[in-house]
Amino acid sequence: MIRCAAALLSLLLLAGSYEPEIRFFSNVRDISIASQERQNYVVVDTGVWQHARPDLADIRLYDGMTQVPYFLQEQTGRSTTTEQPAKIFNLGLVGDHTEFDLEMRGIPQYDRIRLQIDAKDFVATALLFGESALNDGSRTQLGPSTLYDFSREKLGSNFLIHLPQSSFSYVHVQLTPGLRPEQVKGAVVFDVQDKPANWTPVGNCRDPVQEPKYTFITCQVTAGVPLERVQLMISPEQANFRRNVSIGVGENEIANGDISRVRMKRGGTQVVSEQTGIDVPGLHQKRDVTVTIANGDDPPLKLSGVRPEALERRIYFDPAGRSVVKMYYGDPKLEAPVFDYAKFFQEDPTAAQAQVGPDMHNAEYTGRPDDRPWSERHKGVLWVAMLIAVAVLAMLAFRGLTRKPRQSA
Repeated sequence: MIRCAAALLSLLLLAGSYEPEIRFFSNVRDISIASQERQNYVVVDTGVWQHARPDLADIRLYDGMTQVPYFLQEQTGRSTTTEQPAKIFNLGLVGDHTEFDLEMRGIPQYDRIRLQIDAKDFVATALLFGESALNDGSRTQLGPSTLYDFSREKLGSNFLIHLPQSSFSYVHVQLTPGLRPEQVKGAVVFDVQDKPANWTPVGNCRDPVQEPKYTFITCQVTAGVPLERVQLMISPEQANFRRNVSIGVGENEIANGDISRVRMKRGGTQVVSEQTGIDVPGLHQKRDVTVTIANGDDPPLKLSGVRPEALERRIYFDPAGRSVVKMYYGDPKLEAPVFDYAKFFQEDPTAAQAQVGPDMHNAEYTGRPDDRPWSERHKGVLWVAMLIAVAVLAMLAFRGLTRKPRQSA
């Protein structure tokens, strides 16, 4: 019995899996290799989004009848980070300002330090000096950095220090007057390698409509392409604002966040920070979205544009001497491929962008056969058979009820 159940389960699993075949893809495009000797990539565009599965799992590359392994990568902002708490030495007042040393041993290189400061409503400058040993008399200035907290103005805070890539065993920190030694609670050291995200426009927005306390912008998103961020372009002349922004579809809110720009000067120190984009959780439908900016009692922001955006997707592959491959997509039953190339993928910083031909209907397309159960494919016949069966049973029951009983002799 157990063996029979296991065999049945295996058959069901096999029945639910589909193998790629060129005749089952609705669309095809030619890819012209940019460089045969190094990694290539193509950018997923509107044509692919509109005909492939929403998760792009049905994309396949072919050289003739042979699949070409690939890796699909979102161009998100990425960073490699090493993080470690730094031990604080010699924390105290020197004249009218706070100074201390940070031990950096254990991290080969670093480019950021986040201080833990228990203080509100301040602006301070941190002067940093690299040292190979404590108090060796030889210091390298690593540059100033601005720390601030604007709780009173509700404009946020920054305790992160950016410095050149460094490998000193110790960093000496001098804070300008205003922060006391007991307000410095700790420090964390980072080595961060950043790569910014790549975004592409996925729709158009109408002119803003101003109403008391609110600004409304209606945007139309291209069919099939995910909406993942709304970027607001605000006049560079406008500064020191923080507004709540909500994004909705009909009566439903799908995203919410704050946009801000800070340009303030305190004690001779200039503070600059900016955040003008709102992330959206991947909306694929072609429909209008409404962007609402809550202005409160402040005048409306000076908008030069609003742009719906999606993260760029790239398909990386190794040409292996090929000059042309074909990209197929448009098979909704096909699951994502599993390639060793993807498992061990390493992005080549010199990867070449291949040229993609126009989106075309696959001339060999036949579509997958209807593999639904017979009962699903012939519901009408099944209902007729059921009605006939019910009628026959009813007739037999009626005859049984009206039949005269035999009289015994």
